[in-house]
Amino acid sequence: MATSMLCRRTAIFSWAIRRVSPLKSYNPASSHCGLLHQIANYNPKPLKLNLKDPYIPDRESEKTPEWQKTAKYDRKLFGRYGSSSGIDPAKLWPSHAQLEEMIAEEREWNPPLRVMLKNVEAKTKEANAKRLAKEKLVAANMAKMPKMVADWRKEKREAKQKLKDEKARRERLLAEARERFGYAMDPRSPKFLEMVSEIEKEEKKKRKLMKRRLKEEQSHAPPASLADSSS
Repeated sequence: MATSMLCRRTAIFSWAIRRVSPLKSYNPASSHCGLLHQIANYNPKPLKLNLKDPYIPDRESEKTPEWQKTAKYDRKLFGRYGSSSGIDPAKLWPSHAQLEEMIAEEREWNPPLRVMLKNVEAKTKEANAKRLAKEKLVAANMAKMPKMVADWRKEKREAKQKLKDEKARRERLLAEARERFGYAMDPRSPKFLEMVSEIEKEEKKKRKLMKRRLKEEQSHAPPASLADSSS
């Protein structure tokens, strides 16, 4: 407020100086001293708190805003005006539900030392249990490592051998088709696929025949116990 008044008076003073006739002599030093004199003599009125007639909102009026009808605003009025506010300080205390909520919040965010130590101990035990379980799992996997590596190498050998056998079989079938038809054939042609199907059927018949002969030989052969006893 004091600054605004000072700025306003300075503006008025400058405007008055501009309105002065150019024929009159103007002394900047004297004007500066006059301005400083005005500033020195400026004495604003102090702001006073009205304790005799404080503003107390009417709760029954519709014009009173809702935020001035809350308990928070009542606490503010009582803190500013005291008993002059006409507010009963007993009503400013929290209710039982609010007090229980505050206690629960205090226990959650600021638990006692005993509870904090108990929580730290539980977290330490949980971390140790996880670490031991992880170490046990690693040890078990390390014990299985030689067998897992051997199985992996065996699978690689078998896959490699399978590819090798398939390649040899394909070359053999292509050579047989060239010998049968007199020219090189495309392995995707229907004629070649038909020939492969016939060869597979023949091989399947041969395997069945060999299996049957093997059974017949085993059935006609004398038991090993009788051969030993006769010798």
